[in-house]
Amino acid sequence: MDRREALKTLSLGTLAAGFAMTGCQTAPQKAAEQHEFWKHVTEEDLEKWNSQFFTDHEFETVRQLGNMIIPADERSGNAEDAGVPQFIDFTMLDRPYYQTPIRGGLKWLDVQCQKRFNAKFIDCSDSQKKEMLDEIAYPDEAKPEMQQGVNFFNQFRDLVASGFWSSKMGIEDIGYQGNQPNDWQGCSHEALEHIGLTDKKS
Repeated sequence: MDRREALKTLSLGTLAAGFAMTGCQTAPQKAAEQHEFWKHVTEEDLEKWNSQFFTDHEFETVRQLGNMIIPADERSGNAEDAGVPQFIDFTMLDRPYYQTPIRGGLKWLDVQCQKRFNAKFIDCSDSQKKEMLDEIAYPDEAKPEMQQGVNFFNQFRDLVASGFWSSKMGIEDIGYQGNQPNDWQGCSHEALEHIGLTDKKS
């Protein structure tokens, strides 16, 4: 399920829409900036993280599912390496309206896997997990009875993408450089001429 390029585009739109830890509802000026969460959490904090909202089982499901959405590649690590599970766990408390749909979605995923494979999601094989997610990852192709899973996966994928590409690892993955010094010499003569702001005879 390597959708890194598509997710990168998705995450920039999500971030620009104002998904921020500060509680501010206005869109940030720059999409690819580090979230407040990452500015206050160290690598040591991530390593010693105790789940703030999820049960141990839910957190493991979040970890595995996040890594399937953003796996490691030649440029950077996976969602777990970037600290995305901790980011999502914190978001559940910072944005309580996520709690019911995300927790309910994780439960839905387990129930579906139990029916289909006689095992919860985290205990399924890689091929079984992929088969399950393929049922809900493509809204236009999903069966009507999978709609609850589609809604959950769309929201969860947005959280994973937002967390990853606002982290230090994700920003480096994008190659975002922020504002750079620029020696601007003004509009070129050709540009001014094109919009009629210069005498063509001069």
